[in-house]
Amino acid sequence: MPAEPQAPKSLADPEALAARRALITAPHIAPIRALAERISAERGAPVPVPDPLDGGVAARVLLLLETPGPAVLRTGFVTRDSANGTAANLFRFLREAGIPRAETLIWNAVPWLIHAAGALNRAPRRAEVAAAAPYLAPLLDLLPRLSVAVLAGRFAGGAAPAIAALRPGLPLIAIPHPSPTYVCTSPEVPARIRQGLSEAAALLRRTDP
Repeated sequence: MPAEPQAPKSLADPEALAARRALITAPHIAPIRALAERISAERGAPVPVPDPLDGGVAARVLLLLETPGPAVLRTGFVTRDSANGTAANLFRFLREAGIPRAETLIWNAVPWLIHAAGALNRAPRRAEVAAAAPYLAPLLDLLPRLSVAVLAGRFAGGAAPAIAALRPGLPLIAIPHPSPTYVCTSPEVPARIRQGLSEAAALLRRTDP
C-alpha cells in the first residue's frame, strides 16, 4: 500500500495516480466498486469508485457529498486527493479533525456523473436526487462498522431521513459542503465544517473497538 499523502492534490501527479489505480482490485473496496459498476450500468453514466487508501467496507465514517464534479473522470475515484479545491479543502479539514483515513468512506448522494461533456459543475436536479435514493440501502448494507454519517451540503443533508430509517440510531452530522464556493463565503462556514468533523472524531473515539 502506498504511503498516505501528506499534502492535498497528490493525484495531480501521474505517477501517484497510476499507483492508486494499481490498487483498484483491493478487497476492502471491491464490494463498493461492484455497487458503483451496477449504478453506472443502470444510470448510463460514470460512477467513481472509492479511494483504495480509504477504509472501504471497514469504514466507520461515511462522508456523503452531493455529486461527482466533471473533473472526476481524470481519476475515476471519489477521493480527497483530487486536484481541485473541494478535495483540497476536504483533505485539510479531515486531517485537522484527526479522523484516520482508514476509518472513512467518501461517497455522493447522487453517485453518478450528471454533467454533460464540457459542462460546468451544477447542483443535482430533484429527479436525479430521487433516482439516487434507492442506492443508499445497498451502500449502507456494505458498511457494517459504520459509527457516524457526515452529510455535507444541502442535497446530502436531504438523505438524512432515509439513512435514519435504514440505520436507526446512527448519528448523523450535517455540515456545509467543502467547496471553495461555500467555504469562502463566510468564516462561519469553515467553522461549522470543523465543528461537525470534530464531533465525528469524538464519536469515533467513544466507539473505538
